[in-house]
Amino acid sequence: MTTTPVRQEYEVQLEPLFSVPVERNLPLAQRLWQHGWLRKAVILLVIAVLWESIALYQGNDLLLPTFLQTATALWDGLVSGELPAKVGVSLVILLKGYMLGIILAFGLTSLAVSTQLGRDLLGTLTSMLNPLPAIALLPLALLWFGLGDNSLIFVLVHSVLWALALNTYAGFLGVSETLRMAGRNYGLKGLRLVLHILVPAALPSILSGLKIGWAFAWRTLIAAELVFGASSGKGGLGWYIFQNRNELYTDKVFAGLAVVILIGLLVEGLVFNTLERLTVRRWGMQR
Repeated sequence: MTTTPVRQEYEVQLEPLFSVPVERNLPLAQRLWQHGWLRKAVILLVIAVLWESIALYQGNDLLLPTFLQTATALWDGLVSGELPAKVGVSLVILLKGYMLGIILAFGLTSLAVSTQLGRDLLGTLTSMLNPLPAIALLPLALLWFGLGDNSLIFVLVHSVLWALALNTYAGFLGVSETLRMAGRNYGLKGLRLVLHILVPAALPSILSGLKIGWAFAWRTLIAAELVFGASSGKGGLGWYIFQNRNELYTDKVFAGLAVVILIGLLVEGLVFNTLERLTVRRWGMQR
């Protein structure tokens, strides 16, 4: 019997490559431009300059105040405490409706992935109610709950529920059968299977549904306050815009709209982007 000779191991030492120049530091402008916050700030600055130029050219403060006039009105509203109070009223109502919509959406989708009746129920309800604008339910909300927080919460739940339920259910359907079988092998079923297997695997879709539901709820709340105004004796941000429009304070109207936009940017940047960075991006589920 012949044996194959063992080849002796060896290591080749590579010479350092000095012939190719290595650019250790990028130019300062290029390094700064790689920051997303700076690029967004430049976009906002361009918008502000265009706004100021168009307003000055148009020359009618009643129709379009300048950017500086709007910034002054915004500062005055913040310093006086009027705008923070209005924002606080709106956000409290928004959080109540948003959280209740999340709970109901999670319950519906959990039932849908567990039973055939739940799937039929979710499919029927979403087909019926998802195309229905939330603001169209406002007259019924006023009849059923009267003028106040409950009417606003009712239309907010409608705004959040169906968008979140559809995205969550689509994410659950996209979970691979291998993960489902692994969960069943560990004895998971029903709600435990949903919590430990389906929710983590479908988290990108759930986060998308949460963002869509938040946007729908925020727009619905402002629109509802613009339509029937104060809730429980105190008006929110939409009522602030409506009042100043009636009194022809256009700069304050634009200041209120700017606050609506700023809150949307803050929630998107601080809440949802942070959640995505700590979860789905960190786990390699999203680029």
